[in-house]
Amino acid sequence: DALGGVDIVTRRNAAQREDCGFTIEVGNLSDVDAALEEWALVMQHTESYERFIRHASREVIKARKLRKEQKREETRRLKEMEEANSHEGTEESTLLSTPTTPRKKVMDPDDETDQEDDIEILPPHTALNEVAAEIGGHYSSLERCLLLAGMQRAFVHANFPDDSTFTEVAIGNAHHYGASTRSALQTNLVEECLFAARRSTLRAFATGHAMTASAAANVCVDVLGRVLLEVLTRRAELGASLVKPGEGLLDGQSGLGQAAFSFARSTAGKGLRGVQGAAARAGAKVGDAGEETPEAVRRRTLLGVARAAANFNDLEVVADYTKRLEVNFLREVDAGYPPRGHDTEQLRMCVKGLGGVVESFVQASSRSMEGLISTILPRARQIVNDAVGQEGGGTGAHHAASNFLGGPVLTGGAAAVTSAVLDYNLDEASFELAQISEGYIGRMCSSLDELIEPLRVHLVPKLSDDLVIGILGGVSKRLEAAIRKSKFTPLGAISLDSDIRYLMNFAKDRIDSPELKSNMTLCKACPPLARLNQITLLMNVEDLEDALDLISVSKRKGNWDLKLDDAKILLSLRVDFEGSKVNDLLQIDEE
Repeated sequence: DALGGVDIVTRRNAAQREDCGFTIEVGNLSDVDAALEEWALVMQHTESYERFIRHASREVIKARKLRKEQKREETRRLKEMEEANSHEGTEESTLLSTPTTPRKKVMDPDDETDQEDDIEILPPHTALNEVAAEIGGHYSSLERCLLLAGMQRAFVHANFPDDSTFTEVAIGNAHHYGASTRSALQTNLVEECLFAARRSTLRAFATGHAMTASAAANVCVDVLGRVLLEVLTRRAELGASLVKPGEGLLDGQSGLGQAAFSFARSTAGKGLRGVQGAAARAGAKVGDAGEETPEAVRRRTLLGVARAAANFNDLEVVADYTKRLEVNFLREVDAGYPPRGHDTEQLRMCVKGLGGVVESFVQASSRSMEGLISTILPRARQIVNDAVGQEGGGTGAHHAASNFLGGPVLTGGAAAVTSAVLDYNLDEASFELAQISEGYIGRMCSSLDELIEPLRVHLVPKLSDDLVIGILGGVSKRLEAAIRKSKFTPLGAISLDSDIRYLMNFAKDRIDSPELKSNMTLCKACPPLARLNQITLLMNVEDLEDALDLISVSKRKGNWDLKLDDAKILLSLRVDFEGSKVNDLLQIDEE
């Protein structure tokens, strides 16, 4: 049942021939594309001719105005000469010449000016404008149809992936940090769709017809913000199902189970097709799991994880590409259209609609990561339960399991529970033993690393950080619930401080963003972890008066989330603090 590379290409070509009825409606797509090229050229020449005629009429109007000014200047000079001659003559000649000559020389040109101002050389809207607008409407409809057809071909191509479908992520922040250990992939779906949208819109811009260009810009905004967004969102949901621990490609409770092996070999799930073909082309035998080595399974599984992660990376890539596309379009508008014109401003507003599309992609990316985190969190919580020895953490299986990376996987059973139990009611001997032995927090972080590391290294840095913080939040909540069930000695509080520091260092080592490398910013990004940090500070006070000062100072700084009831419950866990004194001391206002 496996698909080799040739089978994938054959099926992809067959699927692309089914073009959702585009050929029936508008004809052969290559012919339509060529016709639109000629149509755009005709409209470009028409718009250039119309602009030339209007420019010529404006020049004629300017020349007429200049001629009027020259006539007025000549009239003024003649009047000055006559006035100068009148002073040299007698008073009688002045009286005889005054009523007749000025009236002809001054009033007649003004009357001529008023008549000339009423002449309209070219009306604002001509019959040529109406024809161009009608042609532009038909052109925009066909351009929209061709754009959808091009995107449909990209969707079909992405449904039958092979090695040519995936490339390394090429957005600005993907290689700023973590580039040496990161191998994030993206599909060519985004590039093909954005290329089709850019080509279609710029061809409409090249016509020079502002209304046609505005229609094309609106089509681009609508298709990207509605059609492409829906497709990428669904592919991200598919990616989350592909890596579901125990059922997909990530470790379950008993390691990479038979379901994951079967999933890796099957052709189910369009986002994973081609994995088997890639293995076959690499020399591995297809269809016989018994003949595959663990290393071959590991490589194939990692390939599947990388390709599943590409569905999440695509949303970040398309947001970055769309933002750059908006800048490119605005630059073309400034270069090709008259500035400060009403139609030009309308076109700019249509192009700026891409800003809302970018925001939609960013929000969809955040929602897809939330879905991925919710898919992985049940397994992460189980890892915490196993580590702290909480009820429900065991499965009864005593055999050792390994994940597809070759490392051991923490399994349930009595051995796992007895070897790692959360307990902070420590005396000196048990405290010293805890310092020299591996505690539950180390084993928990090791298991979490085996769970999320294969996926984390194949996500772009922003999504990788979101994944780590999301998983860390769920783990911190489960740890807090376990901590509340343990009694504390002063030495146990010191051990808790060491464990939480270990957890925070574990998180910072896997965070890519430099802004999240400090404890303050990390706690702000992950409130459940901030609560654990505050619990640690509270449990390590030497006496109750110090606890009151800690709470008051931290509240004034705005970095205290624990309520007074929480503080009372936690301080009552200290074996050296009396519960009655705790209640009496913490009688302060919540505000």
